[in-house]
Amino acid sequence: MALLPILHYPDPRLHKVAAPVKQVDDKIVQLIKDMGETMYAAPGIGLAATQVDVHLRLLVIDISETHDQLQVFINPEIIRAEGEAECEEGCLSVPGIFEKVTRAARVVVSAMDQHGQQRTVEAEGLLAVCIQHEMDHLLGKVFVEKLSRLKQQRIAARLAKQQRQAM
Repeated sequence: MALLPILHYPDPRLHKVAAPVKQVDDKIVQLIKDMGETMYAAPGIGLAATQVDVHLRLLVIDISETHDQLQVFINPEIIRAEGEAECEEGCLSVPGIFEKVTRAARVVVSAMDQHGQQRTVEAEGLLAVCIQHEMDHLLGKVFVEKLSRLKQQRIAARLAKQQRQAM
């Protein structure tokens, strides 16, 4: 397994729309393992392939406290969304930034797992938020773009300052 480099906002590659995975083969299985390892090491609870510059409809999530319940979503589609919930979100591609975002409170998602088996997942709470957040990445969207223009400008300034200090 290998740790993959995570793209940081505002990298334009984060805005690429991901293509469907045609088949779950050894290459995809290895990508899933590498993404899981990368997510755990970051540390994070979700990672979309777009964030590691692989533009395929694939995401991994683990919201467990023990970090041993990796969930894989290949070609995920939300088939039902209900309610509304506001939750503070962060993102491995936007390090150190946490903001409140409004999303559906509950979702039903259809996706393949790491074995290529189609499944349906009903999610609410943190899992629902995480699925929607990661699926946004597959559409070329980053959570900060859901915020007001003023907040986006402040975040861009903070990220630029962080980059200058890191040099």
